[in-house]
Amino acid sequence: MKNQRIETKCVQGGYTPGNGEPRQVPIIQSTTFKYATSEDMGKLFDLEASGYFYSRLQNPTCDTVAAKICELEGGSAAMLLSSGQAASFFAVFNIASVGDHVVSSSSIYGGTYNLFAVTMKKMGIEFTFVDPDCSEEELEKAFRPNTKAVFGETIANPALTVLDIERFAKAAHKHGVPLIIDNTFATPINCRPFEHGADIVTHSTTKYMDGHGTAVGGCIVDSGKFDWMAHKEKFPGLCTPDDSYHGITYAEKFGQGGAYITKATAQFMRDFGCTQSPQSAFYLNLGLESLHVRMERHCLNAQKVAEFLESNDKIGWVNYPGLESNKYYARAQKYMPKGTCGVVSFGVKGGRAAAEKFMKALKLIAIETHVADARSCCLHPASATHRQMNEQELIAAGVPGDLVRLSCGLESYEDLIEDIAQALNTL
Repeated sequence: MKNQRIETKCVQGGYTPGNGEPRQVPIIQSTTFKYATSEDMGKLFDLEASGYFYSRLQNPTCDTVAAKICELEGGSAAMLLSSGQAASFFAVFNIASVGDHVVSSSSIYGGTYNLFAVTMKKMGIEFTFVDPDCSEEELEKAFRPNTKAVFGETIANPALTVLDIERFAKAAHKHGVPLIIDNTFATPINCRPFEHGADIVTHSTTKYMDGHGTAVGGCIVDSGKFDWMAHKEKFPGLCTPDDSYHGITYAEKFGQGGAYITKATAQFMRDFGCTQSPQSAFYLNLGLESLHVRMERHCLNAQKVAEFLESNDKIGWVNYPGLESNKYYARAQKYMPKGTCGVVSFGVKGGRAAAEKFMKALKLIAIETHVADARSCCLHPASATHRQMNEQELIAAGVPGDLVRLSCGLESYEDLIEDIAQALNTL
């Protein structure tokens, strides 16, 4: 069957067993692979043949699951990594190096912000952070001659800013660079960024894709639509010979749809080894099989909780793109008409102290440095994931000190609301 619907791809994408082969994706728990001759293995090292020789670079189980995610996003190639952080790093570092520049939305996950603003800055890559709702003039001014990419999140964690993907894609393409979108919160069930002009998509598969707090992981998907050779002066790593592989030029040998992921695998997975284990990939695939069912329930629960919070006089503000009162409601309807995510951000009246007291009183909802799980959990980001930021940076990222991030799981929304209500009554 051609043009399978996304629900079918969740269950059966990426892997079609042959006669007598395992119905479930097999776990190839092996570091190495046997070959009859040195010549056969040499072809793999020269990128002249496809296959496996060491699981630090590629593994059949990981590639099978990556193929499923690639189908879900509508891309041309994909790779699994050890974490979402590794995916963000590889996605940018694959096309930017010392002396280069990247434009990023300021409203992104705190760990990603620290990766860009601190760690990658030490590597000689400079980032300019722009308000996702900045004016056209401000966005245009952010670009430089050495800009190599634009980065943003479909739904920012935890600010829940909804990015205008088409607008940022248009700006990126005007300057001859790709748009990289972290699609973790929306997942391809609710948003497919490639359909709106994005070029590269990343995921922390630890979140909704796994969905059960079982295995840390990340993924990068290439749309195959960005023409690297048309801007070859900007991307020498893809468009000039790689001496470490006998002069291969990735964009020429592997084409527009394969060059980006091949380079990231052949160079950076080889050198950094941020590989996802086959066992983790197996768990990830189990999560993907129910992703389309779970996302619907996550969104329903979040909607009900957000509506309750909005009507409660002990809550100062509520941020959820599914609320008609939300500033991003119209944009969310455009990009994610079936729903956004299961995360709600809100502020308890009384500020940081009141927020911390409220969280201590919760009984069903756990305090965790996690999100997008089958079990509901909450976090005070200013004290945890974003604690490296100063007050000005917190405001720019959309993470004020009183913000509570609540991830609605798959429980009864009535029970979640009861737990929130009793905790608020302790204030």
